[in-house]
Amino acid sequence: MLRILYILYLWLFMVPIFLVLTLLTALATILGCLLGGEKIFAYYPGMIWSRLTCYMALCPVKVRGREYINPKKSYVFVANHQGAFDIFLIYGFLGVPVKWVMKAGIMKIPFVGAACRAAGFIFVDTSTPKAAAKTITAAKKALRKGASVVVFPEGSRTYDGKMIRFKKGAYQMAFDQHLQIVPITLNGPYKILPIGSLNIKRYRMEMIIHPPIPTDSISPSGKELQKLADYTQEIIGTALWEEFK
Repeated sequence: MLRILYILYLWLFMVPIFLVLTLLTALATILGCLLGGEKIFAYYPGMIWSRLTCYMALCPVKVRGREYINPKKSYVFVANHQGAFDIFLIYGFLGVPVKWVMKAGIMKIPFVGAACRAAGFIFVDTSTPKAAAKTITAAKKALRKGASVVVFPEGSRTYDGKMIRFKKGAYQMAFDQHLQIVPITLNGPYKILPIGSLNIKRYRMEMIIHPPIPTDSISPSGKELQKLADYTQEIIGTALWEEFK
């Protein structure tokens, strides 16, 4: 009975309001950034939109480890990718402005794609070596401007809640810009909305922010960067709920 009531609530209340909020958030981001307010409008509208989405979905959120983040520093945040609600959890509750490294396909979403471009988010295009190089260049440019970036090193959402081996692209960016890497463990989004599903479920979410890891003492070789990627994956795995290990 409760599940039926929740489904009615979702489709009669949450989804329509979510669509309106998404449109308003996109418009506010586009206009604000075009008028020169990127520092404010590339972050706050999206942060509010993300928090409201979690609240409307009736999904409680718990965050641990914010004390490890210095808001005056830039970082490369790396997180496991459980589901669509990963975005809302990080964007809404991390507590610092970030630029997203996201799939190029998002550019095709009406208004949302334009808002992401206006906000200076980085679109991943691996169709050719030249396109992939442009992605890295765009990310480095954002980092040089003092931004932090969020990357899902798995490259795509998990199909079973368990992690896929991390790729080393994010670690190359961090090394090149002499930035610390901050691993983030996400628990719960897979239960709410896994890949390939529109069946939203009410579930609790948790984000654990781990201590930053310096990159200035490692070798720039691909082998060493992959070791660092594997190491951060292990750290993230220590805080995963048992069912996702």
